[in-house]
Amino acid sequence: MATETLNHLRSQISTLSRSERAGLARELIMSLDGPCDDSVEQAWNDEIIRRVSKVKSGKATLLSREEFRSKMRARLGQ
Repeated sequence: MATETLNHLRSQISTLSRSERAGLARELIMSLDGPCDDSVEQAWNDEIIRRVSKVKSGKATLLSREEFRSKMRARLGQ
């Protein structure tokens, strides 16, 4: 794309509200991801439901933010 066209787009985008720019950014990023795979979407939805059910039933082991950070630092050797 020509520099002139990019500059024009940047100028137009700068007039948008913050929420409009966020929506545009989301659309642009999604356009880079390629087509949506419905089976992957369903698998993630199923996983989310499974995890929420474990939390609600008390079967999940929850960590505080500090515990999580400590475990991640240990795992990364920091």
